[in-house]
Amino acid sequence: MAISLSAMLERQNFLSGQNHPFNVWWLLVISCSLILVGLGLRDPWPADEPRFALIAKDMVDSGQWFFPMRGGELYPDKPPIFMWSIAVFYWLLGSLKVAFLLPSALASIATVLLVYDIGRRLWSAPVGWYAGLLLLASLQFTLQAKTAQIDALVCCFITIGCYSLLRFLLLGDKWFWYFVAWFFMGLGIITKGVGFLPLLMLLPYTALRISKQEYTSISARPWSWHWLFGPLVMLGAICLWFLPMLYWVDVQHNPLFDAYRDNILFRQTVTRYADSWHHVKPFWYYLTSVIPIFWLPLSLCIPWLLKPWWTAIKAKDGRIIIILSWIVLLLLFFSISPGKRGVYILPALPMLALICAPYLRQLISSKALNWLIWAVVSILSLGLLVFGIGGQLALAFASKLGAKYEIAPWAFLITLGALGMLGCIFVALAKKRKFQPFCSWLLFIPLLWIGYSTWGYQLLNEVKTPKNVFVSMAELVPDDSQLALVNFSEQFILFSPYSVTHFGYHTPVKPQVQAAWRWQKDKPNGVILLDATTTTGCFNMQNALPVGLAHRVNWVLLTYNSRRLSCPEPEIAVSEFSSSPSVTQ
Repeated sequence: MAISLSAMLERQNFLSGQNHPFNVWWLLVISCSLILVGLGLRDPWPADEPRFALIAKDMVDSGQWFFPMRGGELYPDKPPIFMWSIAVFYWLLGSLKVAFLLPSALASIATVLLVYDIGRRLWSAPVGWYAGLLLLASLQFTLQAKTAQIDALVCCFITIGCYSLLRFLLLGDKWFWYFVAWFFMGLGIITKGVGFLPLLMLLPYTALRISKQEYTSISARPWSWHWLFGPLVMLGAICLWFLPMLYWVDVQHNPLFDAYRDNILFRQTVTRYADSWHHVKPFWYYLTSVIPIFWLPLSLCIPWLLKPWWTAIKAKDGRIIIILSWIVLLLLFFSISPGKRGVYILPALPMLALICAPYLRQLISSKALNWLIWAVVSILSLGLLVFGIGGQLALAFASKLGAKYEIAPWAFLITLGALGMLGCIFVALAKKRKFQPFCSWLLFIPLLWIGYSTWGYQLLNEVKTPKNVFVSMAELVPDDSQLALVNFSEQFILFSPYSVTHFGYHTPVKPQVQAAWRWQKDKPNGVILLDATTTTGCFNMQNALPVGLAHRVNWVLLTYNSRRLSCPEPEIAVSEFSSSPSVTQ
């Protein structure tokens, strides 16, 4: 008789069905093992990580924490909550390589524990344990836990909001949890705008209450004035940042700070959602391009979950109705906006794992689903193996990929693919069926993340930073040289051993070059770093000094000898911004 993984775990008292603390401690150990492995082994990588790390480092070094600065220039795209969290860890630990990943990692571990606890309260301890494990096994969740982007932190705040509302709406817990939900929605809003999403849970809850039918697990809480205080709590949380920001902008009497306020309040919220200027995708983008891949293995389970979900809906199970409705509303909310990125829908994943967990036994009893999961792992492993061997043999299809990303990861891919295939073979041939085919995913996921977070980090780190450019510069210019950047990315400031001047991140290239010519005019030791393909009449590009390839761009230095006698004035006003050497630790 086939023995499922859950039965094996129960026999070992991992899942006793009782509220024993051993359950959550094992889940915590697994979470930390997958998420924290590799911490401190890599530097911040583009596109977002160098920006946030640079801002956090500037906060600590300058002592100016309130307004985020990118190399001396105001950064108006996001409120400073996430940057503050990195800065706090950098201030405490003194190592940016450790600090920049800690907020996402700790927020993700907290999210797993929240999912476990609400699953335990709504169903049982085993269901909570399964929910946490399913979340950890999902590709997008653990990937974001290992990435220094805002999304893992805002996902945690949204999950706290959902957790608190579910305790209040379904379990009938105290009003305290209702207000906790609104408070963290406020924190989520000043972290990344969409923190209000737990509020959508009130729509299906209200609909169920209005229907006046009996639903299981729905708290028949009477209406009272307390309901109206929730938005005030959320507004109070927002004002913790909003009011001081308005005050400090007002006392600056500086149009740059006025522009910061307007951009962060309007362009980065309402305009970004309603009239996005980048990442424009069709309405069905999440359903066809994100969920099938990044929500593995849960995305494979959805067809098998439709029947039990529908049965639960017909049985008027308020737990499934409210949580599933919330996931659908969240997907609809983000699908309506023309601008779409895969990470936007990350907050739905913890709740999806939660409503998959009660039916996990039923899911893994399906031979078709078991072998589908096994086939996906086999295909992924075989693909890695084929690409690795192809690269090792210098075959065209693999070599082009290696050249594009400037790496040769063939041994890594061969090892990862071979171990994945061995795991699939082992699971398929295990005597007495001690392992069902779905266990191939549980073997593959730790292998993937441990390999990526150690060997993979070492392979990618050099090509994900501009360190080689600065090594080449050290051989060409004195240590006391001043550096101007044209058409740059934040990582060039973060890793620069020189004092840096730039002319505005969003300033067009032509005015930047013209401003750089004027900057260099009275600085004989000043050098300018820019893309080798830049066309300009202000400098003789034939005298440019090549300093290497970084981020798929060939970079060159323009010394004082490269200057032409004259250069047109910029057609727009160009500001200069400067920062001290900012080498990471």
